[in-house]
Amino acid sequence: MALIALAADKGAPGVTTAAVALGAVWPRPVLVAECDPAGGDLVYRLPGEHGMLDPARGMLSLATTARRGLRPEQIAPHAQRLSGGLDVLVGVSNAEQAAGLTWLWSPLGRSFSVLPGVDVLADCGRLAAGSPLVELLREADLTVLFTHATLEHVAHLRERITQLAADLPRQRTRIGVVVVADPRGYRAAISEVERVLAASRLPAVVLGGLAYDPKGAQMLRGQWGGRLDKSLLIRSARELAGNLVARPSLEHAAAPPPPPTVTAAPPQETAGERGRGR
Repeated sequence: MALIALAADKGAPGVTTAAVALGAVWPRPVLVAECDPAGGDLVYRLPGEHGMLDPARGMLSLATTARRGLRPEQIAPHAQRLSGGLDVLVGVSNAEQAAGLTWLWSPLGRSFSVLPGVDVLADCGRLAAGSPLVELLREADLTVLFTHATLEHVAHLRERITQLAADLPRQRTRIGVVVVADPRGYRAAISEVERVLAASRLPAVVLGGLAYDPKGAQMLRGQWGGRLDKSLLIRSARELAGNLVARPSLEHAAAPPPPPTVTAAPPQETAGERGRGR
């Protein structure tokens, strides 16, 4: 249905925690895809539905089957389910593995964006200049950047928005900002970032905030339940998820018929019902 790319800039807050928190409360069927080219850690951080997650099943196994082209229906068999009921696509474990998958990001983005009946939250980690993930971001319905409200982080944020606006197609450029803030200064932090972006006239909008809640993040590592549901992290994630889904670019997202096979040319040498986040 829709592809939402989640990312941050240098030194910015953890995107993986935000992606899992949002996925846990997403109001529609959702898949969290670990696309960070620096390497992911979901297999070490979260328990699967039937024990540990399988590091061999995910982005790497999908890439193996996609050498002759990638279709949306090929993605589901490579996803796994967390103990809390959230479906995830485990990413690569290190940057060396990601270096051999640069050809995959564009066809993967296209397949994610038309995955029938499921939204995709793509955890893109920390973006850097010249990142191959720009190919995936070009297919996204919305790119969300996470930031703190400090001078340093906002300065990096402005630079990243400027670069993304140049890299992404003008007719599809939709950039949003989420402010990760201490609950004691939550609204003030969001307002301050809104003020800076408005003054800079950057093509981005502040979508809301996410509470900086280390205890809630620790609880998220296990099976979420009643106590986690009352945490500041999850309460703010639920509000943010509602704001995202209500945006015009996502609200009317529908599942079109599967497109023709997307041809992908890797380098020659590079040898059930979906669960809803609760």
